[in-house]
Amino acid sequence: MWNQPYLETCCRSALHRLTLVGWPGRPDGLKDGPCLNRLAGMGLARLRPDGRYEATEAGLDRHATEIAPRARPVSARIGSRQPV
Repeated sequence: MWNQPYLETCCRSALHRLTLVGWPGRPDGLKDGPCLNRLAGMGLARLRPDGRYEATEAGLDRHATEIAPRARPVSARIGSRQPV
């Protein structure tokens, strides 16, 4: 049974960007600011004292289970083309 709040597509993208950027974090005031703020309210991100957002452990777990649940081989991502 699903027991987590729904993430809009824009918020899923913002969480994914947080995981991609890693330690440097995302600055406040960008176009995805409302989503970052919403993610912080859900406990999936936090605003650091330096004014940048970073993913929390809960955010990293949510990303791993919902957004990027498993790594796919490169061949699967490019249409399973086999080298000749």
